[in-house]
Parts: sequence; structure tokens; C-alpha cells
Amino acid sequence: MADQHESIDLGGPTVDSSAAARHSWFPSPPPPIYSCTLTPELVAKAREELQEKPEWRLRDVQALRDMILKEQPNLRTRLDDAFLLRFLRARKFDYDRALQLLLNYHAGRKAWPEVFQDLKPSTVKRVLDLGFLTVLPRPDPNGRYILCLRPGKWKPNDYPFVDNVRAIYLTLEKLIQPEETQVNGIVILADYTGVGMSQASNPGPFLAKKVVSILQDGFPIRIKAVNIINEPRIFKGIFAIIKPFLKEKMAERYILHGSDLRSLHRNIPRSVLPEEYGGTAGQLDMSAWSRLLLDCEEEFVVEFCQPDPLEGVVLPESMLFEGEQASGHDDDTFRGLRSQLYYCY
Repeated sequence: MADQHESIDLGGPTVDSSAAARHSWFPSPPPPIYSCTLTPELVAKAREELQEKPEWRLRDVQALRDMILKEQPNLRTRLDDAFLLRFLRARKFDYDRALQLLLNYHAGRKAWPEVFQDLKPSTVKRVLDLGFLTVLPRPDPNGRYILCLRPGKWKPNDYPFVDNVRAIYLTLEKLIQPEETQVNGIVILADYTGVGMSQASNPGPFLAKKVVSILQDGFPIRIKAVNIINEPRIFKGIFAIIKPFLKEKMAERYILHGSDLRSLHRNIPRSVLPEEYGGTAGQLDMSAWSRLLLDCEEEFVVEFCQPDPLEGVVLPESMLFEGEQASGHDDDTFRGLRSQLYYCY
């Protein structure tokens, strides 16, 4: 067992404390040597919703660590307490499901090199500068940070769609660091203003399936609601591409508001929304989150710009991410959905 420890990275990237100080509005991750940062209220919430027992927390982490070392001894993954806790919390401390999620997490990187190769904030600066996404500075009353997406800001001639996926993934990696997010989850607010045929038809069902698969089964985050606003008529076609790949529980968390801000405010209070969405939290600031990510460049270099963590690992055939070949069925589906998009448009 000692030899296995020597070949595996037990720790994670060093967090720049000066960068954390410059962005004090966003909580810091747990310290390098794990010490719980949850408030008593969040400890109680984690116990009730995630089956997390504080007195057994580190025992559970060690059990998952032992499973990894026994069943996947060649997997080059972080094994520190804080990192493994993300997967346990995301799967309500079910060891087997947490291990499967961890394997999916790494398999996603291997299956999609266009997204994960050389993944760092500087490579998506144009996505950030364009205003495609941000994180609102105030969490909602349930402590959930709000990821704001504006797909209408992107045009296919600007850059490949996968760059948007890269920016989203980096944002999720940063969001999941604080323990608060691991317990509370996040909310997505997607503003479809300006989305037309070129954006709607660009990803296609195979790409959409990969994005959904990573978010549902390959990343340790709890997406509690997806609020869609200002969706155009063609959104019915867009959602038709996505919905077949959504689990029932996730599909039920999609809320379509149209241009009805009062409907939005029933789900996200005005106090945390910017003026652009009828809120009272000032104007929408797209730059604060961009600066936070760009200041964490070295942290992401350590995390993602390293050798393939799955090299030498034999994964079961039933793994979530099975390769790059789209089936003929996907092609047929895309042709039908593309016709539907044109009809809606």
C-alpha cells in the first residue's frame, strides 16, 4: 500500500492566498490540511440532505481512498480529504456511487481532449471578455451561487463552441471548491436573449449529450435549478436536443420564464439579481468573475495541464464516456431536430 501512495498525488493545487484576498466576495476552499469550514447550520443541512455525519466524515473519506487504491491503483488522482469529500457529498456518501463519479470525472477528460487539454483560464479569456458567463456576487437565500449564462453573446464565427464548454467547466471547478457549494449546490440562470438559428443548431445532439453527461454524471456538483429567461420560439427545438439526455429529476428542474420577470423573481429573489433582470443588486458585472478565474491561472495549470490521469487504467465497458464516434442514430436525430429548429424559427 505504501508503494501505491508514492505513485499517486495525494494533494491538490496550492491556492494563491493573495488572489483569495483580492476576491473576498467568494469563499475560499478548505485549507490544505482539511479542517471543516461549514457553519453549524450547514453541518445540520449536510447531515439531513447528504447523510453526512461529522463524526464519521474522515472515516468515510478514508474508506473511499482505500477503494480507489485497491480497485484503481494506477489512477493518478488527488486523494486529499477535501477533494474526495466533493464526490462523497455529491453522491450522499454512497461509496460505490462516489467512486463511479470520480472515474467518470477523469474519463470525461480522456474522452474530450478538445475541452480538457491545456485547460486554464487564459485560454478562454475571449469567452470571458465576450460576457458569455459570470457568477453573481450574492448567493440566493439558500446559499446557492448563481451561474449566469448568456449564450446569445456567442456567435459561431467568434470561436468554437467547445471554448464555451471550457469556460463553463473552469467556472464549475472554481465554484465547487468551497464546502458551502458542495452542500448547497448551485443555480443556473440562462438568458437566451439574442439566440438565433446559428447558435441553436451549432452544438448538435452528440455534443449536447457529452455536455449533459459531464454535468449529470461526471462532475461533483449539485445543480438545484436551471432558470431559462427570454427564450425565443426556437428554444423548443433547443430543449428537444437536450431533454433526451436529461434524467427525470434534472429535467424537472428546468424552469422556463419567457420574458416574465415576476416569474423569475418567484424563484430567484430580486435582492440577488442585477438590474438587467429586475433586481436590486446593481448592474450586471461580467468582469469580477473573469478576474477571479484569471488570477487562479497557476492553480488550474497544476490541476489540468498534467499527464493523462487515466494512462494505464482499464475502465469497464459500461463507463459513461465511450469515445468520440457519433452513431448514425445521432446523425438522424440531428437532421430531424434541425428541421424542427427551422420550423420554430
